[in-house]
Amino acid sequence: MKGFTYLAATDMAQALAASREGAFIAGGTNLLDLMKEGVARPRTLVDINPLPLSAIEETQHGGVLLGALARNAATAYHPLVRHRYPMLSAAILSGASPQIRNMATDGGNLLQRTRCYYFYDTGTPCNKRDPGSGCSAIGNLARQHSILGASSQCIATHPSDMCVALAALDAVVHVQSPTGARSIPFAEFHRLPGDRPEIDNTLHQGELITQIELPPSPQFVQHSAYLKIRERASYAFALVSVAAALHLDEGGRIVEARIAIGGVAHKPWRQTQAEALLQGKSPERAVFAEAGAALLAGAVPQGRGPGSNAFKIPMAQRAVVRALEMALAGQTSLLPGSSAKGQAA
Repeated sequence: MKGFTYLAATDMAQALAASREGAFIAGGTNLLDLMKEGVARPRTLVDINPLPLSAIEETQHGGVLLGALARNAATAYHPLVRHRYPMLSAAILSGASPQIRNMATDGGNLLQRTRCYYFYDTGTPCNKRDPGSGCSAIGNLARQHSILGASSQCIATHPSDMCVALAALDAVVHVQSPTGARSIPFAEFHRLPGDRPEIDNTLHQGELITQIELPPSPQFVQHSAYLKIRERASYAFALVSVAAALHLDEGGRIVEARIAIGGVAHKPWRQTQAEALLQGKSPERAVFAEAGAALLAGAVPQGRGPGSNAFKIPMAQRAVVRALEMALAGQTSLLPGSSAKGQAA
């Protein structure tokens, strides 16, 4: 690990001023790993834990504000989140391990780097780590890699479970910089690789995430789900994950639907055109399959032979159907005790 300077910021102004030469650190569950592997080499670590950014509170309009320094575990188990956004609680609890969830912060979760094997291996070319060096994943072992939104420069995926649910919930990210504050719709926060795969998101230099806003979503409480498919039962990143929510009218027809997929692209993947196909329809498997096919339109497998991820395309299509069926049944996740029925608050 390269040497660095450590600063514990005592206020926002000090943190923002110091960030020009380094990186913010809170839980450190991803950044420290990157530093140990020589992937990240900040000259200064700006510890923002002393800042008052850990509150989870209700907004005037019935939404919820998540402080950027709120720990993932505290968020998942908070009554406002469990009762009003059970899909988000389930997504968080499906990620990492209890120990990591106790340390990791909500703001840090949004900023996770990819878990691509080649990105972490400094002995291999990687455009995300070293722009212009090439992408070692293309044409090689790519089981964990993208099938949507990739480019000739990068086929890595975003690893977060929490972010998939936030995408489905139309969250908003509030940030602060030395020049002022701004709000970023979640759909615009992460970006596809294009020809600049080293840039994961739309944050400007020196901007700090302060809060994540969840808009009121009472219509989805009874019928939302998070489904995660992985190679082992715990502490594994998703091959495919789906956050799904349905709003049904009194006759049982779909008024509105939300579907976001993880593990398939450089960012949580959501297409409102696919969701619109469900509006006014009866919630049936064939209708769900139509939406899944539309959401995966344009998917391209990566890798070759045993390293190919071609299996992800039908897997993702079936996962969309299964997640929508779970949402319809009020089964928020496959975790024990996950039913959302009767939790509206």
